[in-house]
Amino acid sequence: MVMQDGGTVDVRPGTDPGRAAPEHHGAYRVTALSLALYAGALIAWTFRGIVQGDGGIGDFLEGLFNPVASTGPQTLGPYEWSFTAMLLVVAGLALAQRRMARSAALLSAVLLLAGVLPEAVGLFDAGYRSQYRGDPLGGWTLATHGLGLMVALAVLCAMLPATERRGGPAADRRGEPGTDRRAGPGTDRRAVGPDACRRRASMVGGALFVVLGLTRLGWAVRTLTAGELEASRSLRALVDDSVLGTPSLAPPAEFTTVSSVAVLLVLGLLALRARHDVRGALLVFAGIELYMTVREVVGLTVSGFFNRSFETTEGALSLATTAYALAAMTSVVVLATGRGSGPYGGQRAEGFRTAQAGRS
Repeated sequence: MVMQDGGTVDVRPGTDPGRAAPEHHGAYRVTALSLALYAGALIAWTFRGIVQGDGGIGDFLEGLFNPVASTGPQTLGPYEWSFTAMLLVVAGLALAQRRMARSAALLSAVLLLAGVLPEAVGLFDAGYRSQYRGDPLGGWTLATHGLGLMVALAVLCAMLPATERRGGPAADRRGEPGTDRRAGPGTDRRAVGPDACRRRASMVGGALFVVLGLTRLGWAVRTLTAGELEASRSLRALVDDSVLGTPSLAPPAEFTTVSSVAVLLVLGLLALRARHDVRGALLVFAGIELYMTVREVVGLTVSGFFNRSFETTEGALSLATTAYALAAMTSVVVLATGRGSGPYGGQRAEGFRTAQAGRS
């Protein structure tokens, strides 16, 4: 209780709008356990690569941000490292019962499923199956893919039904003090400010995602049409891992490029419409893109190509794309994690104005 202008203002904590409903807590726990299990498998493969490589832990840590550093062949690459970190973050959010974990978990499951399906298609090829039999770790690789499939299906089955009622926890406080009846039944004036801010932040983040997605799409089309890569092979590698010839946990570059563009565009359009809460998905994928962009900038700087990029128009445009990705993904991370709220979950100034209005 706080005294203000001779009156008493109730600032006790109410229902946390960021927490999942009690009936969904089981789904969030299943999601946290499933994602943490698969992240543990990827961490095990990462440590095996460090042990089998030429360097030690220090060299690996340098290689996390310096692509020029030579750490020997690795089972997993930077995309898998960042994806592992993403899974651990989402698992932590789900364990804490945060609602923003739902969209992030669904994104993780979709990416897992999209990465496993080309492997399943490749297993129909007899030559590709023989590669598994000839590899001493082929059984473990196949088991890891199978674990990814089970985790993806478990998360989808658990989180798809875990939808919140429109209006969220505010709808459960109908008739409580501080509720503005003129704004409609169950509308909490204290929730108007934060909700509006979240919608605006979502739309800004969506716009940044769409612009980057369209830019990356343009570069991908340019690469295919310029003859730098065989278009038919690249497109087939998206749905059939047997094209690669050797079983691997790391997806091909064609898959990471297309999946990045697809996620940027789909998430961006959903966020622009602001009809679904995709803040968690925006946050974790922007984190992945930010890490990859920082790693690219470090590589350009260390190798000396940073200044030489301005020698050609294409190099300057590529550098401009990298600079935009760095600024845009940083902005999305800041917007997605920003909180304009007081210590008890509601906007401080808005809460005091509501209490004053009720006293008047």
